[in-house]
Parts: sequence; C-alpha cells; structure tokens
Amino acid sequence: MTFDELALTTFKILPIRAKTRATYESAYRCHIGPVLGCISLKDLNRGHIQQILEGMRPQMARTTLACIKTLCREATSLGILDSSEVSQISVPKPHTTPRPFLTINELEAVELGKYQTQVIFLAKHGLRWGEAMALTKQDFRDGMITINKSIHGPTKTRSGVRLVPQISEFIPLPRSPKTLRNTLHPLGIHIHSLRHTYAYLLKSSGVHVTTAQRLMGHSSPSITLGIYTQFRGTELQDAADLMRAHLSSSH
Repeated sequence: MTFDELALTTFKILPIRAKTRATYESAYRCHIGPVLGCISLKDLNRGHIQQILEGMRPQMARTTLACIKTLCREATSLGILDSSEVSQISVPKPHTTPRPFLTINELEAVELGKYQTQVIFLAKHGLRWGEAMALTKQDFRDGMITINKSIHGPTKTRSGVRLVPQISEFIPLPRSPKTLRNTLHPLGIHIHSLRHTYAYLLKSSGVHVTTAQRLMGHSSPSITLGIYTQFRGTELQDAADLMRAHLSSSH
C-alpha cells in the first residue's frame, strides 16, 4: 500500500473535527502527498519525513508532522503498518511573540462603525469566533452564557464547555469573519486579539488565573498564565507608584 492509498482510506474514518480534517487534508495535498504519495508504507523511513519538514516554518512543520503521525497510527491500528519511526520525530516548538491587543477602555474609545457591539461583546466575554457564531437564544439564561459548541461542532476541547457571565449586549455576528477582520485591521489587531483583551480584563479585575482558565476555556492554567504575563507599558509605572506609596507608608 502506498501513502496515497493510506491517506485516501484513512481521512474518511479519522475521528477528528471537520476543521482538523480540512487542515490535515490541506497539509497532505500541499506538503505530504508530493513527497510520500507514491512511497510504499514498508519503505517509509525517517529520511522521507525529514525531507518534508526541512526548512518548513515550525508551526506548519508541527501540523504536517501531526498529520503524518495520525495517518501512521491508523495504519498501525489497522495492521497495515507494523511499526514506524515517525513517532520518534519531533520539531522545534514554534516561537511565538505576544499578540498585540487593546484594552477594553481603548476599544471603547475608538470608532468601530456598525460592528461596535459585536467587537465589544467578543472582548468582554473572550469567546472564540466559532463559539460566538454558534450561540443561540437558548444559550443565554440568568445572566450567564452557556458555551458548549462552535460552528465546527463540539468545543475545541472538553474544557471549552463553560459558563461565562454576560456583561454586554449580544448581537449576532456577521457570517464572514472577514468583516470584523477589516474593522480591526486599522487598529493593528485581529479577532483572536479580543480574547487577549478579555484575559487582560480578567487580570486587571483581580480574577485568579485558575478562574480565568475556566472562563476562557483553556485546557491548562499554563496557557492562561502565558497570556496573563503580557503587560501594558503603564503597568510598570503603576507598579512603581504602588511601591513608592508602600515605602512612604512604612516610614
């Protein structure tokens, strides 16, 4: 069996979300198939995989390798592949830079046109785009919002199922994310930046990181903490003022 034959058979039965399937199929079509497609599974080795990953950006390399490993695991479980060296291959963790974001006060001070309410809602509730798009009237009750799905199906992770206090008006979002992207682009931020705005709001409000983790639907507090460590330039001056005040009161 060739790798192309494996992919053709396996993609249909993989127990993954539709969005993940589309991502894997794209990675296969663009990067994996052209190199591995005609190779027999019994001849597959680490050199073939390294050839694909060579020079690839870390994030794309991780996605591509995840696709290859998933296909090979299925082949092993089906008895098509006895073993694989692929499981021993790893790629460097992607280097991420802090995502630029605006605070709630900064967002409310700028003109966002007819999508002002939708932008502020996302910033004050920390929902992912797909989660906000899937909201229905039944999800709003007693001042809380139930998040248990996205337009792609179930939430991204089990921890994504959560309750979030509603603190601003909800108006259904435009069907295409491009509309809000165009609204936010002149501000130098993206739709996902609004989740960072929400994280900063929680931090500024004194919400503990483990509570923030639940509200944001993160699978680990370390993910939330990584966002909590982002700070604004004014925080340094605020810290200095607090220390001066403390030192003055101690004399």
